[in-house]
Amino acid sequence: MTYPAASELDHLDDVAVLQHLQAANRAMSGDLLRDPVTLARGLESTYRMRPHLRVIGEALADVGRGLCPRLMIFTPPQVGKSTTVAEWFPFWWLCLYSMDRVAVTSYGDDLALRRGKTIRGYVEEYGEEYDLHMKPGSGAMQDWEVTRGGGVRSVSVGKGLTGFDVNLLIIDDPHKDRADAESEASRRALHDWYSSTALKRLQPDRNAVVGIQTRWHPDDWAGRRLADEGRIEEGGRWRVIHLPAIADPKFGPDPLGRAAGEPLPHPKIPTRNRRALKAWWADMKRTSIVRDWHSLAQGDPQPAEGALVSDELLRMLRDTTSKVEPQKIAVAIDPSGGGRDVAGIIGGFLGDDQRVWITHDRSAAMSSADWSTAACLLAHETNAAIIYVEWNFGRDMCELAIRTSWETLQREGRIPADILMPQIAPVRAKQGKLLRAEPVAQQMVQDRVRLRGVFTDMEREWATWMPSDPDSPGRIDASCILVYGLIPDANKGAIVHAPLPTAPTSPASRQPPPSAGPYARRISK
Repeated sequence: MTYPAASELDHLDDVAVLQHLQAANRAMSGDLLRDPVTLARGLESTYRMRPHLRVIGEALADVGRGLCPRLMIFTPPQVGKSTTVAEWFPFWWLCLYSMDRVAVTSYGDDLALRRGKTIRGYVEEYGEEYDLHMKPGSGAMQDWEVTRGGGVRSVSVGKGLTGFDVNLLIIDDPHKDRADAESEASRRALHDWYSSTALKRLQPDRNAVVGIQTRWHPDDWAGRRLADEGRIEEGGRWRVIHLPAIADPKFGPDPLGRAAGEPLPHPKIPTRNRRALKAWWADMKRTSIVRDWHSLAQGDPQPAEGALVSDELLRMLRDTTSKVEPQKIAVAIDPSGGGRDVAGIIGGFLGDDQRVWITHDRSAAMSSADWSTAACLLAHETNAAIIYVEWNFGRDMCELAIRTSWETLQREGRIPADILMPQIAPVRAKQGKLLRAEPVAQQMVQDRVRLRGVFTDMEREWATWMPSDPDSPGRIDASCILVYGLIPDANKGAIVHAPLPTAPTSPASRQPPPSAGPYARRISK
């Protein structure tokens, strides 16, 4: 009997070890294909995992497995969505389906080309592990193939897909900016291209469309698709992953399970550092105009036309420098809370210039106990002499809730026991939301209302609420109640047409506004 030499045994051991290593590598490579985010995290050390990216990765994996062939993703800028969706996802797709054709489109050729070059770089650097190799002679960065027949074409929307079969279509920011999205001609051209060209290139064996974009306009690419084809939960076609910078119940259940007001994670901020996250998004909110904040950060486009007042007018009403002496300080409440709708809590005063100055907005989704407590604390903080509540709805309930909260806060020591509770005064506003809001909008146009700062949420509601809307938001109602309480004349009549965005007088002016009428003369005596 012949036995193998020791050197042969060593060789067999080396072969076995190599086979084990290869098997382990194959298993690890297979594990990385669980979803695009897992793949990116495993291959690229600079890719930062965050909870929202995990949600996006799982949704993309569902697309790849045919479970949801139409997907939209809305997030603020710079949180990793484009890198994940427009770069790692196509590479992941080719690792699974190397015979498929992927189209990556964007508003401009340069951005699309950058995506295509990045995906090609992943194939060249990591593709061998997945038997993915560049086809010899496939040198074009904008249109290249792999040896098994698949490939990527990266072009701007509106062109470049004729003659190119598509299994996966990625639409990455189809609108260049707000001006492009608000151009009816540009939107029409985009919708026509998507319908007549892009969709016609999709193949029957496997096809998917994934869109990521800033929601600039209600009729932008995503808005039109949702209007025409609907969301999955409504019996439609599109799955939507909506991850606003600040969680808001108005968008439905949050994909991350965040409570209202909680911040979105950011790749460059540790997830557990909530203070830094809140500060980051608060700074973005503070430095953005109202419409940009809600479009860019919240994924909530707002129309510019048809609202009672304009963004421009509201910006002109901001005044933090004029010296004005408060004559009557008040807090106004719209108690439409119940834990679901926003309860409006607005603070302000009537100045010696006969204007109403709005100073605080403590509105939020709150229960009756919470909004009455918030109103009492604001009244104490501002030394308010009066709390206005709406006569038309729930007057007795409001008074009881406020008195109960004031007494509770005094027992807890949060309000000194010797501080008298402000007077509770009902305001009999006009019936109907439009009749109630239009006169106050007119007061803004006539420069009888100014803002002592930037109130992004309240301004957004005023600048986007349409007279045709059946309900008005809590901040609008509360600010109307405040104005009606401090300037009773505002409640005497409604205007017929929505006011124009007329510039107010100079913030430095201390004279009563010329349109203030007899009420201003009566106050100045």
